[in-house]
Amino acid sequence: QVQLVESGGGLVQPGGSLRLSCAASGSIFSYNPMGWHRQAPGKQRERVATITGKETTNYADSVKGRFTISRDNAKNTMYLQMNSLKPEDTAVYYCTANRGPLGYWGQGTQVTVSS
Repeated sequence: QVQLVESGGGLVQPGGSLRLSCAASGSIFSYNPMGWHRQAPGKQRERVATITGKETTNYADSVKGRFTISRDNAKNTMYLQMNSLKPEDTAVYYCTANRGPLGYWGQGTQVTVSS
């Protein structure tokens, strides 16, 4: 059973930073890709960023230049560094991982950007 556990969410002022972590229950070496998605109240879930096993990254236009996705296979953990946060970044952020045809999701962590 694959478990993905997000942490690092919280309340931050506009312009601030947060780093989300996604800890996996086992080795993430074979997960390809891994990613972050988010869902704001009343909106559809959207892909924020993905990272392949070779660490090729891809970002939604709305977060390019502000967010950075990374993975540490030795620690079985993926990260999302979020800088210059905006109120529109407020959402529940989900960690995702794919292994072949199977996809896995974490339970989500709330990020609120507000003054």
